[in-house]
Amino acid sequence: MNTISGHHHISMITKNAKQNNYFYRDVLGLRRVKMTVNQDDPSMYHLFYGDKTGSPGTELSFFEIPLVGLTYRGTNAITQIGLLVPTEASLTYWKSRFEEYGIQHSDITTYANRPALHFEDSEGLRMVLLVSNGEKVAHWGTWEKSTIPIEHQIQGMGSVEMTVRRLDKLARTLTEVFGYTELSRTKDEAIFQSIQGEVFGEIVVKSLDGPTEKPGRGSIHHLAIRVKDEEELAYWDEQVKARGFHSSGIVDRFYFKSLYFRESNGILFEIATDGPGFTIDGNIETLGEKLDLPPFLEGRRAEIEENLQPIEEK
Repeated sequence: MNTISGHHHISMITKNAKQNNYFYRDVLGLRRVKMTVNQDDPSMYHLFYGDKTGSPGTELSFFEIPLVGLTYRGTNAITQIGLLVPTEASLTYWKSRFEEYGIQHSDITTYANRPALHFEDSEGLRMVLLVSNGEKVAHWGTWEKSTIPIEHQIQGMGSVEMTVRRLDKLARTLTEVFGYTELSRTKDEAIFQSIQGEVFGEIVVKSLDGPTEKPGRGSIHHLAIRVKDEEELAYWDEQVKARGFHSSGIVDRFYFKSLYFRESNGILFEIATDGPGFTIDGNIETLGEKLDLPPFLEGRRAEIEENLQPIEEK
């Protein structure tokens, strides 16, 4: 049986890779597991942060676009990322850390029926820490060199929020095409899970009329959802097309294979395979420490490196 086993990664836009690296690696304590480039435009960095190996379900990815403008928030967009932490004591730890570093944050509250702490990075990307209650990506690996104590480390992605004009349209795509379970529904919000009872595949959909969000720095470009292998990916390619959506077809991203489609509200989804993963061209000890390029770009390394600004000080 072909199933969506949760979130794979989520991709955002940043204006400044150096500041982005500082926030996600040094402040949030995630591991930078891959420093590469946008394969469709190798003039820009593509950075991945996650657990020890960048396991599917733990990856936050950023495209650096130095000339990007502001995000004008609105509807028909992915509007918030949930990140899992182990306990309610972790929320207290993180609230103090955010205060120490001057990070914009809320009081401890609840979100999607869980204890929560909302916060934003310096570019206005909205995130929320959620208590996992023991749920985390099964293969999440502790990053021993993290700036965060093990008992409070981020354990991967939880609820991802989408805000759309036509909630029913997105609901039908999630349930009828991909087999998500609808957990709850009110007039303006619904919660779905790819595997019932598992928060690491949860999508919170909010209904909002008004202008469409104009993306910029701190906006979310797309959500990638997980499949096991290329055989499953080919199955979902057929399902997407049968529903009348345009599919990109299967694309080889070297670290995984994937396809892209937009649902009826314009939300961009990627469907991505679990493997081969970020260790295909690196070892676990030194992941993310140098610029890695897929084989088809390796011959352009000198040109690509010349056009990129170093992230770390020499």
